[in-house]
Amino acid sequence: MNDLALLLSPEGRALLDEVRDTEPARELAVATRLRRDHPAELVSAALGQARLRQRAAAKFGAEDAGRMFFTPNGVEQSTRASVAAYRAGRLRELGVTSVADLCCGIGGDAIALARAGIRVLAVDRDPVTAATARANAEALGLAGLIEVREADVTEVDTAGYDAVFVDPARRGGRGRVFDPEAYSPPLSWAVGAALAAPRAALKIAPGIPHEVVPAAAEAEWISDGGDVKEAVLWFGTDAPGAVRATLLPGPRTLLGRGLPDPAVRPVGRYLYEPDGAVIRAHLVAEVAEEVGGGLLDPTIAYVTADEPRPTPYATGYEITDRLPFNVKKLKALLREREVGTLTVKKRGSAVEPEELRRKVRPQGPNAATVFLTRVAGAPTMLIGRPLR
Repeated sequence: MNDLALLLSPEGRALLDEVRDTEPARELAVATRLRRDHPAELVSAALGQARLRQRAAAKFGAEDAGRMFFTPNGVEQSTRASVAAYRAGRLRELGVTSVADLCCGIGGDAIALARAGIRVLAVDRDPVTAATARANAEALGLAGLIEVREADVTEVDTAGYDAVFVDPARRGGRGRVFDPEAYSPPLSWAVGAALAAPRAALKIAPGIPHEVVPAAAEAEWISDGGDVKEAVLWFGTDAPGAVRATLLPGPRTLLGRGLPDPAVRPVGRYLYEPDGAVIRAHLVAEVAEEVGGGLLDPTIAYVTADEPRPTPYATGYEITDRLPFNVKKLKALLREREVGTLTVKKRGSAVEPEELRRKVRPQGPNAATVFLTRVAGAPTMLIGRPLR
């Protein structure tokens, strides 16, 4: 809290501007120079904040990150801006004009909601975190739409709001927490808060077991740029029980149709690697139907087909070779094809990609992708190239 107060002072703001582009290797020299004219505590706080802002640029963009304030946990746990904006847009489309943002952290979601024109009550029980969220609302000119309150979310009355958004803490002293009832607050409490509101969205870990998703919820898995970021349980929509995978940028959304598991079939000329959100949402069958394919193996989410049918929900490859797993044969094939750029993907294999790359030592002007997987239970290598 003291660091934040120092940085919010005129001297602190000026120092932040001065050190914003400081490279890690130059920090000691910069700190030594600045301490001649500024208190050591302020210099340390400014350089630490500069580091956090540099890290946060990947999530918030350089412009916003350069004006915001961060804590180490805040940078790590905050929602990527593109994902928060998508979620805020869905709430706006549902007619929501006010949201109680419970467990608001440093305010990333509150900022996205406010930018969507939604009035926000942002609540966090940690004093430093709440103060940081308040500073961020002011820094981005959104204080008129965001009220920040330091309080225990379980004691906050949300009756006057159109919706609640809950982002329980999923990290403890020993790292990530995988049991939803070990979240803070527990998932059961968050579901209760959601059911008591007209509409709600609960942000949860993408690895949550499907069997713990409440029947009243619509479950959505979200990826951004191919990386799975989170799952959201929606309440108060017109599709309770629905399952969807949403891919950003876009957005592109694949809705579950309740299809049975795809059949296992022989390797075809084409292989499709479903997006991670599709796999987490258990919608591989929907992708297989789109491309007219089946599975290589009943336990692996690779789809094989005989025709090229591009889909936004999977990356397609043309398969040129199929080999039993054998490093020497792969090395010989790559040497023959003059492959110097080798992408290694794996599912159902214990071999590490970097280990394989070291052993085959690819050289040459060409590129290829090798899939380490199983076909009908047998360790197999599939070599191919991305569809254009």
